[in-house]
Amino acid sequence: MRYLELSVRRSAEERHSMHGFVVEHDDYEVTRQLSRHQHAEDEHAVLFHVEGPVEPYRSEIAAVPSVVEFEIAPCPDGSFYLYVRDRITEGDRRLLDAFSQSGLVLTGPVEYRSDGTVRLVVVGPTDAVGAAVEEVPETEEVEVLAVGERLSSRVDSRLDLTGRQFEAVTAAVESGYFEVPREATLDDVAARLGCSTGAAGELLRRAERTVMADLVEGGPF
Repeated sequence: MRYLELSVRRSAEERHSMHGFVVEHDDYEVTRQLSRHQHAEDEHAVLFHVEGPVEPYRSEIAAVPSVVEFEIAPCPDGSFYLYVRDRITEGDRRLLDAFSQSGLVLTGPVEYRSDGTVRLVVVGPTDAVGAAVEEVPETEEVEVLAVGERLSSRVDSRLDLTGRQFEAVTAAVESGYFEVPREATLDDVAARLGCSTGAAGELLRRAERTVMADLVEGGPF
């Protein structure tokens, strides 16, 4: 079994209009597709986590012709969850078809990033993984970020963290906040995140609570 982590750079014409909106507005960083269910040939329901303000996103998505309905649930850290029932565009159908090969599993959040790329991880037999890359439309640039055996250690508590919480933990680790003795302060972490010290502390506390709860729930080693 192999895993393949990809970055697909989509043209402006191929992007969903809301991905285009994220690309064009500096207040938005990344939209993560958490779950998707295709309940009709040309329609699906999707759950996203969006890093950025609710407005003007709400106004923009309300005007998208392919959107049948949507609901937004704000988060305390300034991000929000988005449920949307959407008619599948031709651009999205081509990308979905590429990663719907027989024997292939799309795993983890699909990231629609502010630089116009889509990041995703697929798992499956070597032949199926290779076929997926070949099926990506020629108009889209594909970069292989990682490839190898699918290790159980890649499935962990990160899946339960919000994107902003994961960024806070990453900033803390990279700055040396968790070293003994500490090589960085909470102020240093906040500076990396571009937020207040109080907000950085709250993000780390919530992340620590999630990770520790998942660890305990898993039982003793």
